[in-house]
Amino acid sequence: MSAIEIEYCVPCGFLNRAEEIQHALLEQFGDRLDRVALVTGDHGVLTVSVDGDVVWDKAEDEYDVDGITRRVREEI
Repeated sequence: MSAIEIEYCVPCGFLNRAEEIQHALLEQFGDRLDRVALVTGDHGVLTVSVDGDVVWDKAEDEYDVDGITRRVREEI
């Protein structure tokens, strides 16, 4: 079982995106995950980590929920 953290920038208003990612991951992998946690941040952060390793970062990649889901699938 894996633990996923979605860190998002509160001042930037990324909560909706973080929730969209969270929903997609729980829908796809809910039975294989310990948790999908939302973690507050700032400075424009929006990242997805699986067991502590960042698998997607808004600073480096386009926002695409399907692409994020594929990256998580590769890690779990």
